[in-house]
Amino acid sequence: MGLSRLAALHGVATSYSPSADVTVAVPDGTVVAVLAALGVDAATPEAVQEALAAAESAAGSRLLPPTIVVWTGEPLPPALTALPPGTELTVRPEEPGPVRPARMRTPAGDTVPAVSRAPRRTGDAAPGAPAPGWWTEPPPGVHRLTALAPERPAESCTLIVAPARVPQPPPRSHGFLVQLYSLLSARSWGMGDLGDLADLASWSGRCLGTGFVQVNPLHAAVLGTPTDPSPYRPSSRRFPDPVHLRVESVPEYGHASDRAALDELRRRAAELSDGVLSKGALIDRDAVWELKRQALAILVDVPLTPGRRADYCDFLARQGPALEDHALWCALAEVHGSDWHTWPAGLRDPRSRETARARGELLDRVDFHCRLAWLTDTQLAEAQRAARDAGMAVGIVHDLAVGVHPGGADTWAQQDAFAHGMSVGAPPDAFNARGQDWGLPPWRPDALAASGYAPFRGLLRGILGRAGALRIDHVMGLFRLWWVPEGRPPTEGTYVSQDAEAMLAVLVLEAHRAGAVVMGEDLGTVEPGVREALARRGVLGTSVLWFERDWSGTGRPLAPEEWREDCLATATTHDLPSTAARLTGDHVTLRHRLGLLTRPLEQERTEDGADTAEWLGLLSRLGLLPEGGGDEEAAVRAVHRFLLRTPARMAGVWLPDTIGDRRPQNLPGTWDEYPNWRLPIADAEGQPVTLEELAASPRLHRLMEVLSPRQEPPGTRTAPPGARPR
Repeated sequence: MGLSRLAALHGVATSYSPSADVTVAVPDGTVVAVLAALGVDAATPEAVQEALAAAESAAGSRLLPPTIVVWTGEPLPPALTALPPGTELTVRPEEPGPVRPARMRTPAGDTVPAVSRAPRRTGDAAPGAPAPGWWTEPPPGVHRLTALAPERPAESCTLIVAPARVPQPPPRSHGFLVQLYSLLSARSWGMGDLGDLADLASWSGRCLGTGFVQVNPLHAAVLGTPTDPSPYRPSSRRFPDPVHLRVESVPEYGHASDRAALDELRRRAAELSDGVLSKGALIDRDAVWELKRQALAILVDVPLTPGRRADYCDFLARQGPALEDHALWCALAEVHGSDWHTWPAGLRDPRSRETARARGELLDRVDFHCRLAWLTDTQLAEAQRAARDAGMAVGIVHDLAVGVHPGGADTWAQQDAFAHGMSVGAPPDAFNARGQDWGLPPWRPDALAASGYAPFRGLLRGILGRAGALRIDHVMGLFRLWWVPEGRPPTEGTYVSQDAEAMLAVLVLEAHRAGAVVMGEDLGTVEPGVREALARRGVLGTSVLWFERDWSGTGRPLAPEEWREDCLATATTHDLPSTAARLTGDHVTLRHRLGLLTRPLEQERTEDGADTAEWLGLLSRLGLLPEGGGDEEAAVRAVHRFLLRTPARMAGVWLPDTIGDRRPQNLPGTWDEYPNWRLPIADAEGQPVTLEELAASPRLHRLMEVLSPRQEPPGTRTAPPGARPR
């Protein structure tokens, strides 16, 4: 019981329920290892008792919890209403600004006028009772609250004051979902870039009435060759990857002195693109980056104009030490390799004397990487501006990965914030009996709380500042994550809880400041109450057609009117088969060819065919498939007609679906067996297609007419002359 009690005090689960009627005990060894990663010694019974006594003593003696959340317009939490009478409160804004410290005092007497003493569930909306008269609400933000109660020492905690909900999208909108690297144009250097993103947004907003474009995470990748092509395992989530830069759009490009070198690099880049588009080559991120790195090295030698220099200096000032650390990690990785754990001992500490000396020795390389971060941030902002100028209500939807590479820049610079020796994953479930280990170290909840959630705030502020909306991958991680101790299988992991109220408050606060919509990927195993808590704060969910069934009843497909309103509705995602592949059964054939099926091929085909037939039957009964069966393109249109019948606020169209692409961008469970994250968008025959050809595709326009019927003025062109139609 001692270990269980100790684990509970630190948010570590000693059992979990994969389904309503099943409870699985977590091995004691896992609990001990996870507690150790949180700085708690539980290796022996004596250590458990000592740690338990210390934890219970600290919890029992504290007047304030580590973090208090106040939602604007809602009743105060019990942590404030239950303070002793006569308690003096001082609220100091953590960030510099014109707001002065505020002082308050709870009324003297036997009791404090309490609005609500009953604890609320995370994210519960309040019944609307007013705040007590002694409370003067600070402005939204993160503050430091100090409480001085009679005959007690002063205590402090983090106070987060947040709006009740994140900004909301328009009642109805539709847009594209795309993996940016896969979207090549005639100007790309072997993979899609930010110029292509801006062009896609500008064209689709103006010509198709789209309201948003959602992209994969554009976080900075781990340096080195070969680079992990997955955008979901970056070196840093705080800064974007310069591989996405459109080199010719950098203002200094036109003033570079070594034109011959730039022309040669462009020629080689054209060969890369031609190989991908015409010769069956895969997207080679490393080759693209090598060419861009050389070109950018030429461009940073061009003196900045006074205005450009001022803008760069402002960027450096805004980013501060976080950017310096990131750029220094990049510079050190060029010398010592991409895993800081293997660096010379003195350089493994970002605050050591050896690291400070290296910072001076590598000053030019540090400035180079700072400059690239600025250029990339600028082009990201330009893409969002292009989207809004095209009439998009939302614009660019950025994607936030679950975590970062254990040897990358973020874990080096923020070592105290991460639980080393742990990895995030997923427990065993009906789809994966072995569980999953994603190789991403989690943040320590205690470290986040102690810092006033500074790492999370900084991360969100950086991404939201150049986004119209944010998609959070595995949004359930705001509440709890499955931790897997190093050396143990995923089946021997356990859940570790976050302070979900605080995490949500930070998210809502930063989204409100940026005016950005937020949506969460909430597919798979979701803890009871999580979707409701997210919805109360205005965070949209994700609903994928093939998964929307009455799982607690008949098991049949949900009728469109039964779908939730607060969601992004789509037919597929980057981890799932394309709609054409789903309708034709090609995805089953692919998994069979790669040896991924756990049952006989015919059995899989029969079950998959029955599932598809059930959906097609519903589409036909609803009058959404007037062309009848047997026409794959017509069925794709019917699927999207169905999405429009739902009340979903946002309908997402997987861009490869517009031209019948059959290949998934990522096939979970594979590594070298399948070219994950390296395929260009292609048509139904597997022929890669450029952005220019997409814009002229009759098939694309037939599908988009379903979502946004409109009359084009006579003579309107959506592609240059000679573009090959699809």
